[in-house]
Amino acid sequence: MKTLSIAAIAGVLAISGCADMSQTQRGTATGAGIGAGIGGILGAVTGGGGGGRALGGAAIGGAIGAVAGNIWSNRMENQKRAMEQATQGTGVQVSQTQDNRLKLEIPSDISFDTGRADIKPEMRPVLDRFAATLVENPATTINIVGHTDNTGSDAINNPLSTERAARTRDYLTTRGVAVGRFTIEGRGSHEPLVANTSDANRARNRRVEIYVAEPQQQAPAPAGYAPPPQQRY
Repeated sequence: MKTLSIAAIAGVLAISGCADMSQTQRGTATGAGIGAGIGGILGAVTGGGGGGRALGGAAIGGAIGAVAGNIWSNRMENQKRAMEQATQGTGVQVSQTQDNRLKLEIPSDISFDTGRADIKPEMRPVLDRFAATLVENPATTINIVGHTDNTGSDAINNPLSTERAARTRDYLTTRGVAVGRFTIEGRGSHEPLVANTSDANRARNRRVEIYVAEPQQQAPAPAGYAPPPQQRY
């Protein structure tokens, strides 16, 4: 149990040290702390070696944790502010998700007509400005998710939601964003924001969500650090 406690403490310390950090540093430290806890547990349960093995596992796990997840860099913050300004008064919601992604939620009244995937003219200025911010930050990846209300069957809604995401991607690529940065999804009517009990609610559920992520890069190993020697059993 002592080896597990050491690993757990390492993880807690890494996370508790986040109070005075920037958003970017906090994301890295949290990932490293979680990774340290996992690594410590793995080190303790996969063989002998006591506390040294657990600490070695924690160090390896910390490096893995620092790779996982996304960062919220100054570029991401600047992109969020630019989109907040560009979409003011349009109904587009701009936010930062808990996993450090920039999220744009584009409602149906400016995105697509009912039953159609053609981008409405009201949406184009928003996408034009958005594309410019994506070009300025080429390290990011973009996931576009289309949604419908529950009018009609899955046979109609599922491909329609995917087509809306695809049309949004295609428009952004015409504005200079590399197609390889995109993934698209169609969720049909399966993830409503609100119950489909009125025309107003169904309008809220017809939407496109765009997520932008800047993947975490591997943190450099501490000076003088060497992985623990492998033991044979």
